[in-house]
Amino acid sequence: MKTLDYIKLNEAGSNKVIDSLQVLLADLQVYYTNLRNFHWNIKGRGFFQLHEAFEKMYDDVNEKVDEVAERILMLGGVPENKFSNYLKVARVKEEDVQSDGMKAIENILETIGHLIVEERKIIEIAGDNKDEATVSMMSDYLVEQEKSVWMLTSFMSK
Repeated sequence: MKTLDYIKLNEAGSNKVIDSLQVLLADLQVYYTNLRNFHWNIKGRGFFQLHEAFEKMYDDVNEKVDEVAERILMLGGVPENKFSNYLKVARVKEEDVQSDGMKAIENILETIGHLIVEERKIIEIAGDNKDEATVSMMSDYLVEQEKSVWMLTSFMSK
């Protein structure tokens, strides 16, 4: 028995969704690690505010990692679980120690911008497969991320 038999999704189309979700999973895992780096190493002005914000961000990304992995399972795939493999496919790159809050935020904004582009691609692929649950999940992520971009750019404004 397969989940796809009951949720009535096309296996070939679902495999395309799974492939795109695997890349997103890798990107999210690297992003999570980068956020931990920023949280641990932030110094200077805004330390308290940014330290707390980075923790909230990595908690949120950790939740998304779990949701994406579970969606891959629901569609009949097996989520990648090795960091060495994440680094091979992720387009988000590992960051060196970063203690400058503004540089960390710039990196976060670039990463969120990348994730937004990738999630929009997943929406298209999932939509072609009539996979409304994946479309909805990605749409929810976009809503949150666009608000985060607005808040971060506002924080950086002079």
